[in-house]
Amino acid sequence: MRVVVTLACTECGDRNYTTTKNKRNHPERLELRKYSPRLRKYTIHRETR
Repeated sequence: MRVVVTLACTECGDRNYTTTKNKRNHPERLELRKYSPRLRKYTIHRETR
């Protein structure tokens, strides 16, 4: 039931990270604060489809 999702930066749009999530427990899009190498700061990264 776990699927691989890609996390993209909301400010620059770069797809920097991949992670897994359980679609049954969390059907909504995942949002995490992660480091963006291009901007050199922590930004919100959102799940892309």
